[in-house]
Amino acid sequence: MAFTEFRTLDEKSLVEYIKATPALSDKIGNNFDDLKIKEVGDGNLNFVYIVVSPAGSFVVKQAIPYVRCIGESWPMTKERAYFEALALREHGRLSPENVPEVYHFDRTMSVIGMRYLEPPHIILRKGLIAGIEYPLLAEHISDYMAKTLYHTSLLYRTTTEHKHDVAEFCGNVELCRLTEQVVFSDPYKESDFNRCTSPYLDRDAEAVREDDILKLEVAELKSKFCERSQALVHGDLHTGSVMVTRESTQVIDPEFAFYGPMGFDIGAFIGNLILAFYAQDGHADQGNDRKTYKEWILRTIKETWSLFYKKFTALWDEHKDGSGEAYLPGIYNKPELHQLVQRKFMQDLFHDTLGFGAAKMIRRIVGVAHVEDFESITDASKRAQCERPALNLAKMLLKERRNFQSIDEVVSAIQQLQ
Repeated sequence: MAFTEFRTLDEKSLVEYIKATPALSDKIGNNFDDLKIKEVGDGNLNFVYIVVSPAGSFVVKQAIPYVRCIGESWPMTKERAYFEALALREHGRLSPENVPEVYHFDRTMSVIGMRYLEPPHIILRKGLIAGIEYPLLAEHISDYMAKTLYHTSLLYRTTTEHKHDVAEFCGNVELCRLTEQVVFSDPYKESDFNRCTSPYLDRDAEAVREDDILKLEVAELKSKFCERSQALVHGDLHTGSVMVTRESTQVIDPEFAFYGPMGFDIGAFIGNLILAFYAQDGHADQGNDRKTYKEWILRTIKETWSLFYKKFTALWDEHKDGSGEAYLPGIYNKPELHQLVQRKFMQDLFHDTLGFGAAKMIRRIVGVAHVEDFESITDASKRAQCERPALNLAKMLLKERRNFQSIDEVVSAIQQLQ
């Protein structure tokens, strides 16, 4: 059976596909008798199969030409698999401890074969809902973000290398357009795709659509998202794109990857932690009021930014005389000037992070795709009570982000708006 043109794989044709693909069949010791295949594509877009044999295991992910959770009425390029494989390999090279290895990529079939993150790995979002603490999360995710964002930026690279890769990833325009629509456009206007916890949040959703200052600020962020090719960003770095154990943190699903503003990744992650914080009251019960857990989330938010800042600037200091063309050593060779430049850069990045994080929060409450943190709270009035302060904080952060000088100030604001 030849796989020379695209077709959607099912369990039967997947076995044939593996047999025809040495990079995959070798991983299971060519043992097809005791093969277990499980379809786990609980995502919005793709088919995902876990393949396990006594000799080894892997995951096969196939992109299909439409949005899976909506159906063929919403077409979507399957080329996204190409950019996902490209980003997994590049980010995996820069941060191998935190990105699963790619074993195989087939552009015709839009198939990626990669390392299976075996149990007890679970999706971080599910762990946050369950109230599990991950002591190394901030350490690992800050490491991943610092390494991937620094090394793909002009602080480290020449403009020639940078432009070459920017051009390559410009091909992922369809997924960028999807983000433009669902994050920066739909929540601020009437859209068939929008939904909220109705009727409780109807007025809140309307207030977002009527807020002119909010629209002004979100336009600026949209323009940065579309125009600023700062680094190779994951593009969808929320708590559903990270798999964890207490010892391991693995970033998956970078199909939205492109060269964009660094703050979009950092903001997505921190914004989703803030959503998890506000959802905790909806998961509290008599046995556990979740207060200690909420404190852990706030500490993690604080540490994520602080550790990222420390690691990112350390990489910058280490390579400041390298081939990066943003700040040429011949011009920025005075220590005090280097520090000045760095402070300004990091402050701008902090404000971007807050803005993008806030935009991601707003869209998860009044836009098309919501988060399980809130959705799993079955009592709608209780869910709305958790969502409203999160929405209010997000609106305030988006509009007043430049007034915040430190992550501590942000955490204080979160605590005040409960």
